[in-house]
Amino acid sequence: MMRMSAWQRLIERQILKARAEGKLSGLEGEGRPLPDRPGDALVDPAVAAGFRIMAQAGVVPEELRLKAELDAALAALAEAQGAERKPAMARVADLQMRYEIAREARRRFLR
Repeated sequence: MMRMSAWQRLIERQILKARAEGKLSGLEGEGRPLPDRPGDALVDPAVAAGFRIMAQAGVVPEELRLKAELDAALAALAEAQGAERKPAMARVADLQMRYEIAREARRRFLR
């Protein structure tokens, strides 16, 4: 049998306490299967859960905001023609750099 780390024991105690206080009853989705989120398979479960909690609270992490802007800029670049392409390419490059910086900051923070 594997020994639980102090972190795992703390989490288990918090879950048991919340259950005893009734905080885990009546939650959205209770009694239904977990939603299929294939994109979460490639993301750390704790990070994915944190992003979902923030999204439900109406908070968008910088990384996700930049990703949405980058996707829109890539779409604009695909449609740009002639003189419009150079500024569109500069915008994509800027957003890619800022997005990667935000991703790296999150990775380093979670280490």
